[in-house]
Amino acid sequence: MMYPMFYFDPTYILVLIGVLLSLAASSKVNSTYSRYARVGARCGMTGAEAARQLLNSQGIYDVTIRRVSGHLTDHYDPRTRTVNLSDAVYGATSIAAIGVAAHECGHAIQDADSYVPLRLRGALVPVANFGATISWPLIIIGLFMGSGSVLIQLGILLFSLSVLFQLVTLPVEFNASSRAVRLLDENGILVGQEVGQTRQVLSAAALTYVAAAAASILQLLRLMILFGNRRDE
Repeated sequence: MMYPMFYFDPTYILVLIGVLLSLAASSKVNSTYSRYARVGARCGMTGAEAARQLLNSQGIYDVTIRRVSGHLTDHYDPRTRTVNLSDAVYGATSIAAIGVAAHECGHAIQDADSYVPLRLRGALVPVANFGATISWPLIIIGLFMGSGSVLIQLGILLFSLSVLFQLVTLPVEFNASSRAVRLLDENGILVGQEVGQTRQVLSAAALTYVAAAAASILQLLRLMILFGNRRDE
């Protein structure tokens, strides 16, 4: 009896590694956040109150603090100059909530300081979004055309723009967390071991960006292994 033969692409291992890294990072940030979301800060301030005090301490009064729906949907929007805090952060008084709120304030402070990596990331957003959207269609069209090596190489080039965006994001996020921890300590919002605890929360969150960058790099490497030789065809 003849059995069908299935071709195993060894480059799938790269994709699998990226998936495992992302899952591990997500699990870490969720467990760490959940742990310290149950630990109340001695100051008794909510995430929104801590954010306002941190911004005021840096002379930033034109940034609005808003509540947004969702879980861990916190972000700073430089276009509207708003610190957007999720329901679990805005009104909560936990170590985790204050740490996350401070991190987003870190981005607002970066914006006020014209922090170069933040500016670069902002400039890359439309280019990276376009690259991420159009890269795979180009690669697939190139494959169906048979001799579409130019389209495949163009797709890989566009995909690399999204990888570049992920890499530029890393110093932006690490710097925002560093600013957050330092200012929370300097302003006395968190004291003693609370500072180390919020550092754990923000370090865990940073791992998600590291994992995302690693997964993108591994995917790019896979594309280069699979299709890099077509440029010579």
